[in-house]
Amino acid sequence: MNDLKQLVYPMRTLVIFKDLADDPVISGFADAVAFAAEGDTDKAVDSYCRAVKGLYGFGEDITEYILTRVLEDENMYIIRRAETGVTGTLMDECLSSELYSLERLAKLPCDRLLESFGYDGFLPRYLTSDLDFSAAYADRIHNLSKHGFGVYSSHHVFVVENGRPVPVDHPDSTQLSQLYGYERERKEVIDNTLALLHGKPANNILLYGQCGTGKSSTVKAIANEYAKDGLRLIEIKKKQLHELPDIIDVICCNPLKFIIFIDDLTFTEDDDDYAALKAILEGSVNSSADNVCIYATSNRRHLVHETFESRKGDEVHFNDTMAELLSLSDRFGLTVTFQKPDKGQFLEVVEQLAKQYEVSTPVEELKKQAEMFALARGGRSPRIAKQFIEYTKGMEEL
Repeated sequence: MNDLKQLVYPMRTLVIFKDLADDPVISGFADAVAFAAEGDTDKAVDSYCRAVKGLYGFGEDITEYILTRVLEDENMYIIRRAETGVTGTLMDECLSSELYSLERLAKLPCDRLLESFGYDGFLPRYLTSDLDFSAAYADRIHNLSKHGFGVYSSHHVFVVENGRPVPVDHPDSTQLSQLYGYERERKEVIDNTLALLHGKPANNILLYGQCGTGKSSTVKAIANEYAKDGLRLIEIKKKQLHELPDIIDVICCNPLKFIIFIDDLTFTEDDDDYAALKAILEGSVNSSADNVCIYATSNRRHLVHETFESRKGDEVHFNDTMAELLSLSDRFGLTVTFQKPDKGQFLEVVEQLAKQYEVSTPVEELKKQAEMFALARGGRSPRIAKQFIEYTKGMEEL
């Protein structure tokens, strides 16, 4: 049992990867080894089965599981490397030792562990693989700007809850290759995003245009396309705009690049939420970061909803106030306009989508039906085109 004890003790002295002791699979696996070393079969089997249950939700390979958790762990070492690029000799030595200990535990053969239980009944098995923890972690450190760390290494789309980014497990999977039309407009947004990713000056963008023209889909598709290059998207609601400075404080030192996405943005003239956005757009001292851009979509060119009644106010410098409100959209460095498509553009999108969905209806007949479909729904747009194709495809498969 000495070999098992040698695996257990280092797990109790973890410093950099201390939080991994709270992982139910790793802690259950380590407990099973510890109880086996002590000869406590009942507790060893119980801990082992709990660990395998958690493992099976991920896969069957314990080595892959533990390495994944190691690479995703947000710890003092990786944070310091991300923020300063420098760690001390003692911390490097500690990292090396802990990676070695975790790798040894992760490669413990299933037969060896089950044999140590002294149990004759059936027990589920696990796999191991020959993975180099030190090499994998060195690669992660070297490519922090693409992989990130912590929750940002395992997810690329986030929403805001209680002032902090929370990962989205099943984000919109729209791809750029699935979007048709508006190539010029989309290229402006892509080029700006590439500038952000390459560390060059990038603009905050307002995507303005009619409903259903693909503004939101463009932003989400770009986030999906460049996630592997270190791009992350954080979607925030208008009522959460006052939390923007805190969110930027959380991500400003992160080596990844972030799009803060505000969908369907508009304000009323007495809405104070615009002040937080204005501070970000103007780059106030506590609200700016080189790795962050704001992308907002709106159906209104002027983001503040103004009424004739509001112009009858008794404020002395009323015109100055209204000018400030109505100029909010001008504070975006780039405005990309998605115009409502004409008939030719609409039918071209319909034809491209028909090929993507493998619709069998003849093209000319499809175009006639698409026009009638759009007319019944109040106008043409890429969204209407997609709805029509999905409806047609569904009817064909009945």
